[in-house]
Amino acid sequence: MTAGGSCPLVAQRLAAQLLSGTPARSTAEVAGRLLAIQAQDQRGARLAVRARSTGLSAADVDGALTRDRSVIVTWLNRGTLHLVRAEDYWWLHPLTTPPLLRGNARRLAQEGVPPQDADRGVAVIERSLTAEGPLTRAQLSERIAAAGVRTEGQAIIHLLALATLRGLTLRGPMASRDHAYVLVRDWLGAPPGPFDRDRALAELAARYLAGHGPASDRDLAQWAGLPLGDARRGLTAIAGRLAGRDDGLASLSAQPGDLAQPRDPAQPGHLAQPGHLAQRGGPDQAGHNDPSLPPPRLLGAFDPVLLGWSSREPILGEHGKLVVSGGMFRPFALVRGRGVATWTQPGGKVTLAPFAPLSAADEAALATDAAAVERFLSGQATCAS
Repeated sequence: MTAGGSCPLVAQRLAAQLLSGTPARSTAEVAGRLLAIQAQDQRGARLAVRARSTGLSAADVDGALTRDRSVIVTWLNRGTLHLVRAEDYWWLHPLTTPPLLRGNARRLAQEGVPPQDADRGVAVIERSLTAEGPLTRAQLSERIAAAGVRTEGQAIIHLLALATLRGLTLRGPMASRDHAYVLVRDWLGAPPGPFDRDRALAELAARYLAGHGPASDRDLAQWAGLPLGDARRGLTAIAGRLAGRDDGLASLSAQPGDLAQPRDPAQPGHLAQPGHLAQRGGPDQAGHNDPSLPPPRLLGAFDPVLLGWSSREPILGEHGKLVVSGGMFRPFALVRGRGVATWTQPGGKVTLAPFAPLSAADEAALATDAAAVERFLSGQATCAS
């Protein structure tokens, strides 16, 4: 099916999101394309990878975290947990986390943890991980409480976040159903080089557009949790690599290359030349040869397609409150670029709640994808629909 009428912009964005076109073949490839995948809901992050890849299972996503160390989870954009490629941690963390420290201190104070206790709690975290290796939230909570630091309520979350904001820890391997914390120096090694903020802003702009373009400077600023001026500086730095558009939005020009591998191969671990990215095997983001809309597909909670731009109206239309309410983003079904239903999985079987009657063809397509979701979550590899 092709995009038409008011659909070309949505089709271009969905292609950038890897929801149409050639699917990724690894978790790191999906993370490389989208740059950062919201991950406070672990199941939702796994499903975000599923919808954009082929041949993977939920166990493969966990393996990328645990065995390959190709991706990690940590607090980044907007103070929210995100799944990112391990190599992107080194510039995303210093770029996006400094504004979060003040809010973290405020929340700790609200939870009854004064600054000196917060420092003691972080010291306990560092000592424990140094001595024992990866530990879960529950295990670290026990050790912090034993040192006389408050962990009740949300205090433990903000203490763990503080250790990550200070660049000491991140979430690395899975420990059964739990995500374990590790020391950055143990899990990722030494930093690849000094941090260059201007270069990082340029890389942020290019990588964001690769996975979200066409988009505006305000879309970028909101997604990254940075001031509008920073977003504009990043876009200005890559101006020579932007496509000519007449709608006020920014997108990358089509260039040869592999978006899934944006590193400069001559400098392992360092940033690529800002903006030297392209969609793999697809149309350029200027809108030439508008891509097809993706086939009917089930997306998980907090899917990136609802988080990348200032407005969700192009995807959800009048049904926004049925999918997003109270800070929660429910799993939903996407058909012809629009949300058409929410879904749950009671007893392991996908159950749809359509916003309006669906055609027989759409029901059949979603039933096929529901079976793929069930296989994926059970550990069986699935192929793109």
